[in-house]
Amino acid sequence: MQKTTNLGHSALSINRIGLGCMGMSEFYGSFDEAESIHTLHKSIDLGVNFFDTADMYGWGANERLLGKAFKGRWQDVHLATKFAVMRGPNGEFLGINGKPEYIRQACEKSLQNLGIEAIDLYYMHRQDPQVEIEAIVGTLSELVREGKVKHIGLSEVDAQTLRRAHAVHPIAALQSEYSLWSREPEAEILDVCQELGITFVAYSPLGRGFLTGAIKSRADLEQTDWRLTQPRFSEEAIKENLKFVEIIDQIALRKGVTKAQIALAWVLNQNDEITTIPGTRKIQRLEENLAAYNVELTPADLADIEAHMPAHTVGERYG
Repeated sequence: MQKTTNLGHSALSINRIGLGCMGMSEFYGSFDEAESIHTLHKSIDLGVNFFDTADMYGWGANERLLGKAFKGRWQDVHLATKFAVMRGPNGEFLGINGKPEYIRQACEKSLQNLGIEAIDLYYMHRQDPQVEIEAIVGTLSELVREGKVKHIGLSEVDAQTLRRAHAVHPIAALQSEYSLWSREPEAEILDVCQELGITFVAYSPLGRGFLTGAIKSRADLEQTDWRLTQPRFSEEAIKENLKFVEIIDQIALRKGVTKAQIALAWVLNQNDEITTIPGTRKIQRLEENLAAYNVELTPADLADIEAHMPAHTVGERYG
């Protein structure tokens, strides 16, 4: 059975395990559109209603893929997309843009790509350092009043920025990387989200696949895989970070479940409102991830994980 939580202060009920769609169009090696659409349809059949994309994933291709897959089924879908990371016609990265005119252009383009009239949750993907957060959220608030956006989200901002943004317009969700090897939100963000009634959305809860045990060396990744460019996936980092996988594996064996299910269950256990968006292109992995709902981690299990997990992760999250 799907477990849900309300998005921010709204009446919108979303899954605590949604689906991240980035890898269906870019970044994680080869992909197949037909397989992705099949997985998206199966997700809905299994009760998943919360899907995450961005205009920069495949520089528009991912939004168009979801628009195609969800045509005729939008009544079953709550969709989040993002703006701010600019891509050129050949996919080149052109920087971060938070200017009001750009936000409006990006919103119109996303609506067109998706084939919808309003975005359920519209995130600022990253903050433009040249534009104050109040100006960015002010523009998003105008889009809410115009009916083009239903709820506003932010991604990877600090606690002070989140408070400033929330003072301008209610922020429904804050999305940041969070997993057993990326625990930075515990310093402040998780507490501030609970205080302000903002849903915390954990992306990469499986450590970009690493915490499942599927990546034991760089040879396990395709040559075009974006992870090969990231510090955390250097050969030295992988070797050291396998200590995380070893601890997860011990708990998984004891419970009779998979490593992915332990990693997801741990995130969900941090509080009752956290939502997470593991990504996959395959139905088998989708079903495995959703079965994490059935994994019970006792206080003793959680204490065991806390006591034995490495104190530090080798390698920065991004290059």
